[in-house]
Amino acid sequence: MAVRYGDLDQAPVLITGGASGIGAALVAAFAAQGARVAFLDRDRPAAERLIAGLSGTVSATPLFYPVDLRDTEALKATIHAAASTLGGLRVLVNNAGWDDRHDLDHVTEAYWDENQAINLRQIFFAVQAAAPFLTQAGGAIVNMSSIAYLLNMPDLPSYAAAKAGIIGLTKSLAGRLGPDGVRVNAILPGMIVTERQKALWLTEEGIAAMVARQCIKRVLVAEDMAGPCLFLASSASGAITAQTLIADGGIF
Repeated sequence: MAVRYGDLDQAPVLITGGASGIGAALVAAFAAQGARVAFLDRDRPAAERLIAGLSGTVSATPLFYPVDLRDTEALKATIHAAASTLGGLRVLVNNAGWDDRHDLDHVTEAYWDENQAINLRQIFFAVQAAAPFLTQAGGAIVNMSSIAYLLNMPDLPSYAAAKAGIIGLTKSLAGRLGPDGVRVNAILPGMIVTERQKALWLTEEGIAAMVARQCIKRVLVAEDMAGPCLFLASSASGAITAQTLIADGGIF
């Protein structure tokens, strides 16, 4: 039986990058808790498929807001619109990211800036926009980082820098927002096998090699991130802030 967090029932929740992959699993998980969920993404077709799949199975169908998170003013305006529709915000999950592979010798200044804008900058400005609502509710922020920056992976320098930066940002935000009753934590997923990952990067051999490194000898999927995220968003983790939770099957 799935764990039920009573304080998430009817809680207004905002998730970035919620149309597919880990984000879609989080949207579904919070909606199943009875939360009133809004999610941001650029991928309208994927968002519409997710909503159609959840329609009739949850008490409140999630709301989709199309926005390019690189556009800071549009991001802020969209968060305010979502909070207005939801009646505030109790939880912000900064899930959106871009794990594009890139080589040291070919990264341009423009590419670096775009990668950081997607993977790190938007998290700060999402929190800036959401903070007044979260403060009023005594809410929680969950930032999605990655174990990628711990693995010495050679083809992800900008992504790894951003994901490491999320940890520093999480701790600083926890110090700033804690006195206002807002907790800020981060999750570091391991190799989460999604359809996108399989289409672009992962091979059966690569997946098998990672599973062999894990203590838990099975493939990790997007739904495996729901439990940690729900816990950190709920009052069950009420004394936990400025922390990182590694959910990688036991690599670290």
